[in-house]
Amino acid sequence: MLKVNKYSLEGEEVGKISLPDSLFNVETKNPDVLLYEVINMYLANQRQGTSCVKNRGDVKGSSRKLFRQKGTGNARAGNLRTPLRVGGGVAFGPHNQDWYRKIPQKKKRLALKLALTQRAKENQVAVIADFTLEKPDTKFARGLLGKVAPERSRTLILVNGSNQAVVKSFSNLPFVSMDRADCAFAYEVLNCNFLLITEDALKTMKEVFGK
Repeated sequence: MLKVNKYSLEGEEVGKISLPDSLFNVETKNPDVLLYEVINMYLANQRQGTSCVKNRGDVKGSSRKLFRQKGTGNARAGNLRTPLRVGGGVAFGPHNQDWYRKIPQKKKRLALKLALTQRAKENQVAVIADFTLEKPDTKFARGLLGKVAPERSRTLILVNGSNQAVVKSFSNLPFVSMDRADCAFAYEVLNCNFLLITEDALKTMKEVFGK
């Protein structure tokens, strides 16, 4: 069972805490292939697919041939809507497309566990005492991360629930992102250099994903 540092709200190390093996010590065949597949599908699902241009059938203009085929000395021009002319349609341009692909739940959860395992083995995970704020306090957030997280590292903070004061306190800080523990996914875990989890969030992750 892996153990990581536990910090107080003042940013002081107060001991060690064990991470559940069901989340942070998971092995499977070809983990890189699974992670690639799940993250590739996730990124595809973020695409809006709204890029669209008009082809020669969509632009305005007559379909009449501009002039006769031979005898004018000009190139053999078709109608005004040809892609060869200014104002004509676009050849082979993008059109609306649905990039969504459903990610199987078992694969998605296993990918999350593999990502958490990788962060834990690289000593990039820490646990902090639960905290709530009555009002946003960016000064408190900056001071806390300055003592706990490596400088200028992409940090992901997993909390239990969504306290708006806490979210607003950390949202102004560069290289910092937040998410709820029960909504964590593999891409955001791998996209950070340091993972900070509250005690309550760790319990929630064990209940939701540790099965």
